[in-house]
Amino acid sequence: MVSALALVLTLVALAVNTLVVAVLSRFFRIRLKTQWGWVTYTLLVSPVVLLILGLIQGSVIPPLFEGAAGLFLAVFVGVPLALGFTIDLLYVPPPEEYDLPEATK
Repeated sequence: MVSALALVLTLVALAVNTLVVAVLSRFFRIRLKTQWGWVTYTLLVSPVVLLILGLIQGSVIPPLFEGAAGLFLAVFVGVPLALGFTIDLLYVPPPEEYDLPEATK
């Protein structure tokens, strides 16, 4: 039987992981000036960070995904990666739209 605490903690972990991916993709989008560089880094670095976060979060959350490694990866890596990437790409204005003041010497 699944406890309410495990479900709530899993939803919190899902939200945290989504936020981490959105911030990472925004960081790569601002720092990397190439057209596909930020996409490549987001798709290669973010899953590693999410896997580490998922393992840490999985040790805290009561056992909800016992024996289901695929479900664990889908919930803690796949869904947040897709949501975070989509949020940054569709709902946050591109960095080129911001007008920054000139740097003074």
